[in-house]
Amino acid sequence: MDILNIGKKLFIKIGEMLKDLAPQKGCRIEEGHLMSDHVHILISIPLKYSVAQVVGFIKGKSAIAIARNYLGRRKNFTGQRFWARGYYVSTVGRDEDVVRNYIRHQEHEDRRIEQLDLF
Repeated sequence: MDILNIGKKLFIKIGEMLKDLAPQKGCRIEEGHLMSDHVHILISIPLKYSVAQVVGFIKGKSAIAIARNYLGRRKNFTGQRFWARGYYVSTVGRDEDVVRNYIRHQEHEDRRIEQLDLF
């Protein structure tokens, strides 16, 4: 199996994992796109949870699952990182369609910008 197939399968598994974790906090992933080095997610979060609680939960549980299933770890995750420490958050109201469109087309936009950087 080549590295591209492994990467694609891992992306699919990560996407499934995020979709499975969100409902555990009463959340719903409305839109999402995995990139090679970051993730864009439009997520609906109930008022009883803070964004930090939900993002910490999803990042933490998914990192543990990835370490167990793909890195052969059973315990002792101290010092290991899968996700970056930070994240960017913005609320969405009347601009929801703009955000959804941005997420859907981000990969194409990143490639376009990379082409511009070549010149």
